[in-house]
Parts: sequence; C-alpha cells; structure tokens
Amino acid sequence: MKLLISLPAYNEEKTIAFVIKSIPVNINGIDEINILVFDDGSTDKTRELAESSGATAIGNSENKGLSRVFQEIVEKALEQNVDVLVNIDADGQFNGRDVPKLLEPILKNRADCVTASRFINKELIPQMPKFKKWGNEKVARLISFVARKRLYDVSCGFRAYSKEALLNLNLFSKFTYTHESLLNLIFKGLRIVEVPVRVKGEREFGNSKVAHNLWRYGYNIFNTIFRTMLDYKPLKFFGWSGIILFIIGFLLDLFVLIRLLAIGEITPYKSVGFGGLALNIFGLLLFIIGLIADMINRVRMTQERILYYEKKGLFKNK
Repeated sequence: MKLLISLPAYNEEKTIAFVIKSIPVNINGIDEINILVFDDGSTDKTRELAESSGATAIGNSENKGLSRVFQEIVEKALEQNVDVLVNIDADGQFNGRDVPKLLEPILKNRADCVTASRFINKELIPQMPKFKKWGNEKVARLISFVARKRLYDVSCGFRAYSKEALLNLNLFSKFTYTHESLLNLIFKGLRIVEVPVRVKGEREFGNSKVAHNLWRYGYNIFNTIFRTMLDYKPLKFFGWSGIILFIIGFLLDLFVLIRLLAIGEITPYKSVGFGGLALNIFGLLLFIIGLIADMINRVRMTQERILYYEKKGLFKNK
C-alpha cells in the first residue's frame, strides 16, 4: 500500500515543520509513505522549512487558492499511483499522529473517503467562537439535507481518500473543495465515514485563508452547494420549485373560481386570478426545465463515468 500525505500551504513557516514531524514514519498496513507539501505561492520560508523537515515541496509561483491546489494534489496523487491520499492542513490545528485513525476505515474497506470530525463526539468539540461553531453546525445540516446523509463536520480539511475516490473526484469550485468533494462522492454512491479527532479550535498563528471573512465564506459555501445541487439533482431543485409555485397558483385560481361560482363575479380579485395564472405558467416552465436538466445530467454522469475509466487507464501504469 502506497500512501501520499499532502499539505497545502500558504505562508505557514511557523507550523509546517511541526506538522510534518508529527506524521508517523511507520503505519500498519502501509508499505510506502511520502509527504508532499504544495506551496501555494508563499512569500515566507514555508518551502525551505518543508524540505529541511524531510518532505517534498512543489508549488505555484503565485497564490491560486485552496480549491485549485487540492485539485492539483489529486492529480499528483494519481500520477504517483498511490493507494491512499491523506490531506492535512499545514496550520497546526490537526495532529499528524491521527493519520492512522483516518486510514483504518479505508484499509478495512469500510469507506472510500474518511473525514476527521471535530463535532461528532461531544467530548472532543474544540473551543472556538460561538458564531463559528454555529456556522459549522448549520452548514453541516444543510449538506446533510442535500446529501440525505447525516454529517457533523463538512468543513474539515483533514481527510483520507482511497484511489477509487480520487478517480471519481471532479471538482469545479474555485473557493474551497471540502463541501463539493463530499457531495460529489456521495452523489456517486461512494462511502463516507467520519472519524472523531481532537483538534485546536483556532489557529495558533495567522488567520484562516478561507474563512477570514465570514460573510464571504458563507456566500461562497452557499454558492458551491447551490451549483452542486443543480449539477447532480436538477429535477429535484427545479421540479419541486415548479410544483410549489404551480400549487400556489392553483389555490389562487381556485379562490377566484369559487367566488365566480358563488356571486357571479371576480371583482375586485381579478389581479389574483392573473397572478395565479402567471404562477401556473412559471411553475410549469420550471418543471419542464427540471426535466430537460435531468436529461442533460444523465449525459453528464455518463461522461463522468467515461472520464473515470479514462483516468483509471491513464494512471494505471504510472
């Protein structure tokens, strides 16, 4: 079994060496361990310290953002023909000694993707600002509702991916990969497991590169979930929206019809009747859009399956 442990990093010179040295050099069930630091255009000594700590360091000449870095990490993992990829943040919030905990469900063939969870075990919930904890909980419930699977921590970057998961991952978000990757794998039927770990609730040094602006962070999360929902469940999104609007329009029409039958006129509710008719038409159009989008989605899923086999053949002998 070949394991690649990746650390996306941007100006993490104060913590990068500590995280690398906390990673076990021997893990049961793993024959080869490689540590890769992907430097996303750091202007400090992140890359030099990573290399002096025994890791391989590559990266970008300019900052491209966490999502694009992770997509490049996935490609590197496939190129190196690894069996498992573990991704851990370089900011020191996670303990590298917990890597075997994430690997266990994959090595025992109980999961395709394992995510560290800060909230599934109440005894391990870290100290953090109440607003941040509240936001994590609400996002987790939203993802759980969309995925129809109860998840407690969907924003954690400490995860393990089997080769099957890596071959299936197709990500498009430019902001963060954490939510999209879970939905992407769940909608494809892959197994997701959460493992409780003890983490630091707040960074010891610097500020979060992703969640430094909570309003922007919230908007980007919602946008990612919305686009993923459109991609994978278009009939549910458009269809139910259309049905709800059509029912509201029908009730308005029914009200006007009953009044017409009862007293022989619809004045002064003529506008209600026109409004109901408009909602009927708009609702029907949304439902038709949902049907068309669902047909397009079937084509896209077929293309993704073809892409899966193409990647499987391309990276088989690398």
